Amino acid sequence: MDLGISGKRAVVAASTSGLGRATAAALADAGCTVVVNGREQARTASIAAELPNAIGVAGDLSSATGAEAFIDASVEALGGPVDILVTNNGGPPPGNFAETDISSYAAALELNLVAMAAMVKRVIPGMQDQQWGRIAAITSTSVHTPMPNLILSNTARSGLTSLLKTLALEVVGDGITVNTVQPGLHFTPRVDQLYGGDIDALVASQPTGRIGEAADFGAVVAFLCSQQANYITGVSVPVDGGRFTQLQ
Repeated sequence: MDLGISGKRAVVAASTSGLGRATAAALADAGCTVVVNGREQARTASIAAELPNAIGVAGDLSSATGAEAFIDASVEALGGPVDILVTNNGGPPPGNFAETDISSYAAALELNLVAMAAMVKRVIPGMQDQQWGRIAAITSTSVHTPMPNLILSNTARSGLTSLLKTLALEVVGDGITVNTVQPGLHFTPRVDQLYGGDIDALVASQPTGRIGEAADFGAVVAFLCSQQANYITGVSVPVDGGRFTQLQ
């Protein structure tokens, strides 16, 4: 399927592994020139070399300052404004309310809310100038069904979801769509980190009887960035194999 975005300039944050990498690959396959991002320059360049029309731009996205610097470097590398931005970042440490120190919330919000907002704010003017843009944020199903022992991630990602839903209405008249994508369980390094590689119980909990493939998730994000998805904005799309059955 031709997504109508061949030649567009795309930036995918935190994309050297997992869902970010799969999303970068899907956009590259759709004909975009894609900026791949990771903290380490060597690994970032290596992953970018595996994709067609990809450029590696290293950057630390744990702060707003780092996120802004990454976008600026991406614009320079792409030779023009960003058409498609996919925000993404690693999650904060796990923990419940009792064991999580109050000081940890500021860092979590910076990581999964403020830095993401900083990237979006940086690209919006260029999208408005050209009256076309796509913003998609990789969040989590925890924004509608909070996950146990992930209180920092639940809190920060829910805030980002609210921010982007608000933004969607502000820029819809500029030809810009803003959506979030909520991954359930997929085979990624993050799942290994959280569950220690013991995934039998997780597989059994899935209605599909399996855990999702990262490539399938990336294809969903790429579609939301397509020309065909021009009338979809302000939505949160769960990609979770039917695990959660909330009405909204």
